[in-house]
Amino acid sequence: MPMPAQPADCPPGLEYLTQIDQILVHQSVNILEIFTGWEMSNVYTVKDRMGQKVFVAIEEDNILSMQACGPARPFTIHLYDNMGKEVLTLTRPLRCTSCCFPCCLQELEVQSPPGTPIGYVVQNWHPILPKFTILNEWRNPQLKIKGPFCNCQCIPDVTFEVKSLDEHSVVGHISRQWSGIIQEVLTDANNFGISFPVDLDVKIKAVMMGACFLIDFMFFEKNKKKDD
Repeated sequence: MPMPAQPADCPPGLEYLTQIDQILVHQSVNILEIFTGWEMSNVYTVKDRMGQKVFVAIEEDNILSMQACGPARPFTIHLYDNMGKEVLTLTRPLRCTSCCFPCCLQELEVQSPPGTPIGYVVQNWHPILPKFTILNEWRNPQLKIKGPFCNCQCIPDVTFEVKSLDEHSVVGHISRQWSGIIQEVLTDANNFGISFPVDLDVKIKAVMMGACFLIDFMFFEKNKKKDD
């Protein structure tokens, strides 16, 4: 089959995302973190539904903030394609992590190419539910994300629904998937699936991928550390 024409506004390196409607995110198990209890940089592999590697995501090392702030730390994550070229940069500043204070809520900036913002994920205050808004590069709202009404660790598979702005229709999902009893107990490595319409703006697909990393840090890494 002929390759589809490349969209004029597709950032370089994201062309493959225009052709797919699902990606899988697998966090690598860090053996040193298991035995020492020290927080280490997160590393993820992003694959398509066939299991083929699309990107590798690597968190910048910052030992001080990792040990002082744990999963609440600010971070920068770089995503590289199979040629080793950086195609996405995700940055999260240090923000409040308590739902009791509806100010300085969580935010993630997505850049592609690095240095050029293409969208944002911002947390919306809610006393019970995890809620976020996906913004484009001009900070205009595009989609909503709504999480479950319970502690995310109390069920093995957790789904965050991606909805239209009026929240009447579901257009995608960010799902945390059960990794098996040994990995669940001994590590904080997680597996996620992200689904979206194949014709969704490729930049918004990339921002949804960024939302997956933010959700991992906010809800699954934190709860794991409390159990250690």
